Amino acid sequence: MAKITKQSESFSKWYTDVILEADLADYGPVKGTMVIKPYGYSLWSNVKNILNKKIEESGHKNAYFPLFIPKSFLEKEAKHVEGFAKECAVVTHSRLISEDGVLTVDPSSKLEEEIIVRPTSETVIWHMFKKWVTSYRDLPIKINQWANVVRWEMRTRLFLRTSEFLWQEGHTAHATKEEAIEETLIIVDIYKSLFEDHLAIPTMIGRKSNMERFAGADETYSIETMMRDKKALQAGTSHYLGTNFGTAFDVKFQSKENKEQPVFATSWGVSTRMIGALVMVHGDDKGLKLPPRVAPHQAVIIPINPKNEAKEKFDNFVDTVHSKLKDDGIRCDIDDSNNSPGFKFNNWELQGAPLRIDIGLKEFQNGNVTVCRRDTGEKEEMLLDQLSELSSTLEDIQKSMYDSANSFLKENTFELNDYSEFKTLLSKENCFIKAYWDGSDDSELKIKKETKATIRCILEDVNDSKLKCMFSGKPAKHLVVFAKAY
Repeated sequence: MAKITKQSESFSKWYTDVILEADLADYGPVKGTMVIKPYGYSLWSNVKNILNKKIEESGHKNAYFPLFIPKSFLEKEAKHVEGFAKECAVVTHSRLISEDGVLTVDPSSKLEEEIIVRPTSETVIWHMFKKWVTSYRDLPIKINQWANVVRWEMRTRLFLRTSEFLWQEGHTAHATKEEAIEETLIIVDIYKSLFEDHLAIPTMIGRKSNMERFAGADETYSIETMMRDKKALQAGTSHYLGTNFGTAFDVKFQSKENKEQPVFATSWGVSTRMIGALVMVHGDDKGLKLPPRVAPHQAVIIPINPKNEAKEKFDNFVDTVHSKLKDDGIRCDIDDSNNSPGFKFNNWELQGAPLRIDIGLKEFQNGNVTVCRRDTGEKEEMLLDQLSELSSTLEDIQKSMYDSANSFLKENTFELNDYSEFKTLLSKENCFIKAYWDGSDDSELKIKKETKATIRCILEDVNDSKLKCMFSGKPAKHLVVFAKAY
């Protein structure tokens, strides 16, 4: 097996090594793209299924909208197009021609209007909402889409930032501002539950500053997480869009009082970037460490019978263990490959299976198994009638992984009021810093320029004249979190 770079040597190289060697993904043929391999896609599917259930249970319905968007649609919302203009892939022609085996663009197939490959779907969805909304009876509309999007990134990294990625994007239309804001916050709670209860990733949640807000939004709420290198990763966002898109696309409705009213909007999404977060929050120098609730295999059985002694009875014993685990609702697999036991141990440690169950001749003769936990490395011998206890073991692993990540977040989050201390600390190490801020773009820009730290989110608003901005000394408006980020 290939050697993985240690986190202490190069966290960036470690991350890439783990993604490639653990069979999560590989590089695609077009720069900036990636191929998600079966093991990585199984992990994504587990996360997707959990989130999709939460989305549907909260009253949203899945739909699908076109990949291609007329350029004129993006031009209708000025702030929105400005935010994505440099990342848009543009289709200008509709076909190729072959001359002596050489393919060229057919100049006669030039499109009357350029088509944008979907960077996000607000514009095309609001074009359709105009067709669907005329009366208060048509509202609210709560749509979710699972799709791919394209943002032509210059600097890419597997799962974290690729030119094409998978995500879900929710889009809703409401009769009132209050209802739309409530929707935005409901989604934040759903994301928080996904990250903390299932991915075992602690979060900080708050509003984005004016400079960091989603293009075209009135307010953006973000899910901020700390990686093992103590940098921040924005793992998800929920946006209150006000009437910006409704106005741009002329979407109005007749109220109960027969008055024409504007429509209020939200949009929200998380992507395959979550897989990158899982790797960087929980992984160690041995590879992945996956929370049981999303792991493709919660337990992997390793049969070790090199001389094939009592082969039929041995195989039946292994099958019995497998059946007992499956009957208990545990996702499990038998690694019956021709690889050596040592290779299998290292491979499943690399791939982060929460439990490894070793069955050698000794275990077979004694009627037991050896259970090894990925999170702690602890080993325990268990009889067959004790295997039902593994469900609670998996829950203990889930809790232990969250507690470990949460302790790491707390240990590396500081509260400072002195800007010189702020700069000194960030020059030595990455961390999260809570500080008071005066709310001005000027202060935010200067702090970013001098330290490379950005405001990750606004934790709370303050109204106390005694509280001063760490940078300017002016009265503080917000308590915020600063950090260097991906």
